[in-house]
Amino acid sequence: MTKDSAKSKLDKILDKAANEIPLEREELLLLLGLSDQEDLSKLFATARLLRARYFQNKAFIYGFVYFSTYCRNECAFCLYRKSNLSLERYRKTDLEIMETALSLVESGVHLLDLTMGEDPFYFDNQERGFEHLIRTVELIKKSTDIPIMISAGVVPEEILREFKESGVDWYATYQETHNQDLYRKLRIAQSYEERMERKKLARSMGFLIEEGLLTGVGDTAEDLVNSLEEMKKLGADQLRVMSFIPQMDTPMQNFPLVPRLRELIIIAVMRLVFPDRLIPASLDVDGLNGLAERLNAGANVVTSIIPPQSGLAGVSNHSLDIEDGNRTITKIIPVLKECGLVPASREEYAAWILKRQ
Repeated sequence: MTKDSAKSKLDKILDKAANEIPLEREELLLLLGLSDQEDLSKLFATARLLRARYFQNKAFIYGFVYFSTYCRNECAFCLYRKSNLSLERYRKTDLEIMETALSLVESGVHLLDLTMGEDPFYFDNQERGFEHLIRTVELIKKSTDIPIMISAGVVPEEILREFKESGVDWYATYQETHNQDLYRKLRIAQSYEERMERKKLARSMGFLIEEGLLTGVGDTAEDLVNSLEEMKKLGADQLRVMSFIPQMDTPMQNFPLVPRLRELIIIAVMRLVFPDRLIPASLDVDGLNGLAERLNAGANVVTSIIPPQSGLAGVSNHSLDIEDGNRTITKIIPVLKECGLVPASREEYAAWILKRQ
């Protein structure tokens, strides 16, 4: 294929995407393999066009409360894996969770993401273990009426039901990959089927669902297209991709890094496939410095806002930009402006949720 015919083919694919005609597998693979700067500019411009069609110039902002870094699992990629003894861990009290949540609400976030590892304190005690957390969620909801996402692993069915009754709107538990062989290497000794089925169950209960991918862990373009198909089947309302950052004292600490461009291309392709969904630009990977490029690739949600002096960690770069205050709304608004975006209102986010439910 000549250079001109390749350009023409790309233009046809992007025109098709702009008209919201579903792309074929081969077309998605072509987009995921782009490397020419001019081609990438066209891809990102199409992603922004579709974002603007559904969200105008509005961005949503999520507060992040990582309330326990204890975990019973041995995920090969994760700093917080059970056997990492070099890590200083914490488990926040109900009052600390409440105080942090209220400070985030006051700062203007649109949603609270309550996240933990699969902490044995909660999972081993089940009903009694989760009881206080569910009461805390009820109090936050009663005090603020802010949308809440629970990211607490594969929680038992009855607990999931109680979270729904307490007012939780979103359930997130990332598969990381939909290649089951790769999944087994990443989420060691955890059931692929159980994790997927819990998301489907949550959807049937009325939760909105976030699904997430980790890229740079040995995933191929074919794997990524398969994941997009699985996300479509799941009916995910929010789709996330994050670049893998090797963590000390984990089996993957020496795993080679892939260029960050890969994440940006995946964000853009996600926007082409899911023009009306939420796609986060995470502060967890590159902090404030990586925000603009993710927004310009088509993302429309900024995560994860963390208050300084809260004693909270992040996920992939656990201390990045937190204590110097770069994970605050004040710091991200100029970046949004630079990208032609403004924070949505709380009412606009609530209306989007209502429409999806």
